[in-house]
Amino acid sequence: MSKESGMGMTLSVDDSTGAAQVLTTDVLTVGITMPSAVQDVTAIGSSAMERILLLADLSITFAGVFDDGANLAHAVFKNYRTLPGVELGRTTTLAHSGQTLADTLLYQNYDLTRAADGSLAWTTTGNLADGTVPAWS
Repeated sequence: MSKESGMGMTLSVDDSTGAAQVLTTDVLTVGITMPSAVQDVTAIGSSAMERILLLADLSITFAGVFDDGANLAHAVFKNYRTLPGVELGRTTTLAHSGQTLADTLLYQNYDLTRAADGSLAWTTTGNLADGTVPAWS
């Protein structure tokens, strides 16, 4: 297996109508976290820790440059909630080097930041929504 850079990733996220939108040109950074809960099951007679894995989770954080073009990041994330209290799970697909991570995520925020230099950037975080164990395929 050869080492690779992170160049050449593709990304699509469903918009509020459920249509996948390619956001590859708007995203500058991505952070993927795939933790599992861990339970300590160390008995009182043990001399070392013993643990078991529990539920799996997924969290993805994207950061990008503001672009309000049709079907791009601002159009997709500005309506991450359609009504107060009504969240939409969004199919999110990240692909790199023949590997694909595709899951339904709930996006918890869409934050815009205007920096002192005039740049306008955004961040958003999606968390696993549907109980499907996340896995690269």
